[in-house]
Amino acid sequence: MLNKDLLQELFRHMEWADALVWNAVLTTEGARTDAKIQEYLQHVHTVQQAFFTLWRAEPLTGQFPTFADAASLMTWGQSYYGDVHAYLAQLTPEAAAKPLSPPWAAMIEKRLGRPPGATTIAETALQVALHTTYHRGQINARLRALGADPPLVDYIAWLWQERPAATWPTV
Repeated sequence: MLNKDLLQELFRHMEWADALVWNAVLTTEGARTDAKIQEYLQHVHTVQQAFFTLWRAEPLTGQFPTFADAASLMTWGQSYYGDVHAYLAQLTPEAAAKPLSPPWAAMIEKRLGRPPGATTIAETALQVALHTTYHRGQINARLRALGADPPLVDYIAWLWQERPAATWPTV
């Protein structure tokens, strides 16, 4: 069973790192309108929202918003964090251990060649943090290709800075 305190800490780090990346995207020439960066950011925030919907046992319609510009996408991504922090704060061990079968299991089965194994809400919360980290690295690589110095968003850097709160850009 994953420790609730660790999940909360990982999500505080995730928000801090997402905010740093958004600051870099919105201040790097060309990044704000770069199609690849926008694709990664849309995917990251959609996956975050999709799992959050499942954790709350709400129906997943598959309909997520699209955005005319980077600023509105960032605002949507940022809005997730207040809700998810409140959710994790009240998460009981029983709820965290609850099995979670995503509606995209058939797609996973096709990819794996077998049905996916059982997962819990806590395990999928860890997946969201790790998945976000993976794509944040892709975004940082793209920022470097555009001539930026990507932000240092490693978990250890957050710890070295004594776990600062996220500072989201104002748009």
